[in-house]
Amino acid sequence: MPNGLESESRKLLRRLRDIMAEEAEGQERLDKITHLTADSMGTEVCSIYLFRDPETLELCATEGLKAEAVHQTRMKLGEGLVGRVGRTGKTVNSADAPSEPGFRYMPETGEEIYSSFLGIPIQRLGEKLGVLVVQSKQKREFSEDEVYALEVVAMVLAEMAELGAFVGEGAALKARHTQAVLFRGATGQEGSAMGHVWLHEARVVVTNMVGDDPDTERQRLRDAVDTLRVSVDQMLAGATITDNEQVQVLEAYRMFANSKGWMRRMEEDIGRGLSAEAAVEKEQSTARARMSQVTDGYLRERLHDLDDLSNRLLRILTGQGRQTGSEMPADPILIARNIGPGELLEYGNTLKGVVLEEGSVGSHAAIVARALAIPLVIHAERITNEALNGDFILVDGDQGIVHLRPDESVSNAFQDKMAMQAKAQERYASIRDTDCVTADGVRVHLHMNAGLMADLPSLASSGAEGVGLFRTELQFLVRNQMPRRDELAALYSRVIDAATGKRVVFRTLDIGSDKVLPYMKPQEEPNPALGWRAIRVALDRPGVMRMQLQALIRAANGRPLSVMFPFIAQYEEFARARDEMDKVIAREKRLGHPIPERIEVGTMLETPSLAYASLRFFEEVEFLSIGGNDLKQFFFAADRENERVRRRYDTLNVSFLSFLEWIVMRCHATGTPLSFCGEDAGRPVEALCLAAMGIHTLSMRPASIGPVKSLLMRYRLSEVREVIDTARAEGQQSVRQAVMDYLRENG
Repeated sequence: MPNGLESESRKLLRRLRDIMAEEAEGQERLDKITHLTADSMGTEVCSIYLFRDPETLELCATEGLKAEAVHQTRMKLGEGLVGRVGRTGKTVNSADAPSEPGFRYMPETGEEIYSSFLGIPIQRLGEKLGVLVVQSKQKREFSEDEVYALEVVAMVLAEMAELGAFVGEGAALKARHTQAVLFRGATGQEGSAMGHVWLHEARVVVTNMVGDDPDTERQRLRDAVDTLRVSVDQMLAGATITDNEQVQVLEAYRMFANSKGWMRRMEEDIGRGLSAEAAVEKEQSTARARMSQVTDGYLRERLHDLDDLSNRLLRILTGQGRQTGSEMPADPILIARNIGPGELLEYGNTLKGVVLEEGSVGSHAAIVARALAIPLVIHAERITNEALNGDFILVDGDQGIVHLRPDESVSNAFQDKMAMQAKAQERYASIRDTDCVTADGVRVHLHMNAGLMADLPSLASSGAEGVGLFRTELQFLVRNQMPRRDELAALYSRVIDAATGKRVVFRTLDIGSDKVLPYMKPQEEPNPALGWRAIRVALDRPGVMRMQLQALIRAANGRPLSVMFPFIAQYEEFARARDEMDKVIAREKRLGHPIPERIEVGTMLETPSLAYASLRFFEEVEFLSIGGNDLKQFFFAADRENERVRRRYDTLNVSFLSFLEWIVMRCHATGTPLSFCGEDAGRPVEALCLAAMGIHTLSMRPASIGPVKSLLMRYRLSEVREVIDTARAEGQQSVRQAVMDYLRENG
């Protein structure tokens, strides 16, 4: 690269800008860019390889290699040096390319006469688009300045590709954001939905990559950073002392906003010809690339903070605020990297579904999605980069799959599936008010899970006999400060009113693990699911539990009340929690408040240890509800947040069913009412087997009641139990296949 790097770099960027401004086809632009880059870099070769599919790179333009190789030469990820750059997203700089490990000679290109090789990934915000290569006959390693210059060209190529500047014939030059894309994520909430994309945060598009006057661009950057610092300071000033998590994030924002290194790097990029916003995006892309390679959780969070801060800075520089002027579609499917419970609740029932790049099955967003009864898919990696507002999208929450811009055959099949589900729901409506009685006369009680007032209309429309689980933590999670006792009492009273005499089981505050209150200091624990959570928090900090119990008693206002404590692992914890309830009742009596005519106090059975508690526990507890989701993960030692293991273990595994049988026997011996609450209760085949094992009360999401009732009413539990016992006796690991065969034969 000639001397006077800054001026030469700016000259190169301006010439690139001129090429982009010309009226030309995509292929012609690429050809001009390779010629310009080779000329500016003083190399004999410049080549551009773009992805034609996620695993294959294609030579799309070259200066110096054989022209007939264009669109003919292809290589898989990891194949040759170009494939290595494409796979790793890292630069390869070699003075003697043929001697490099993994080098692959492509005879059709005529590259055998070139020794030096510099390959730069073409990527935008961590998304790999291709590889930019220069080669030279002279054996030399390219300088740091030359590497930088090629990085800038690659960045411009990535941004221009995003804007559709290189569209042409063939898969490698296909228009971006137009192809059908399948995302395989994980189930956050079951159900199916189709609609159109609504981005929670619309993408910021940088259209001006080149800065004509470095001094002007530096001043623009400084002014924007000053504005950013003021906004962060204001947010910090507005955060209450108890907003520990929020304060930590904002302090990280402040640290980055005042980072001299961050500012220096961006100003250096401006000096080399980038505009202020292009310099910010270059730093952001670097952070994104690092984020994909970092395994340390804390460091990933800090890189996320830097990414968010960069987005804020880009919005200031470009004037592209969160409000883009786009109108939300009538059938919105929300797409976001992640989202808080309060933000999700603001959208409310307008949403048809939600797709997140991050999240977890027990996250705040998942809890709200379940409460709103909308499908949720989590871990849909990179969907925020690919989706555009208004794109047609199909969400299969049952399978954890998302079809973005699906082709006609996929769309028709999905619509047929939804039509069949709708017809089934019509059939279920005909049995909505019918008692669930099996073919051999066993009465099974079906209840629904809830967490919001918005859930309660489903109590009548679904045919649920009551609310088997009302999650009380949502009212705590969506606020920035602890709710007041009178607010909770008013809410719980409305819930009881809406139930119109049907039983509502209120589960006391279940926090900790992945449900951390915004105003509660996070606890750094190696395994939060097994740590300080739920009843353990309540017993160590009983003030909140007492306040909540007072609110529940006052809400009942003399009416019957059912309260359930979460995550009880041993009798002593139940005894202490029950003692707190007795103290609250005694205090309410002294204050002259009406006491419920009947109070049932039960627990969730979520740990195997509780199944082996003393007989005294089973005699004293007034009802038990098996928390299937947690119990299964602890029974199999398989984290339900870990996709690699959680699907490996089947609810219909004989060891798990035998364990449930033990719980049924203990409850039967003491006359303790028993129910099963969780995702498996709402899956018809699993529900049938649970009922056959003796669990005759099931609690599930409202939409599952119809399918479960329909199946239960068609079969004899005694016959299903025989099938299960036979499979166990034969030594089968799971009874699923045997039960499915029975259902097919008797359907």
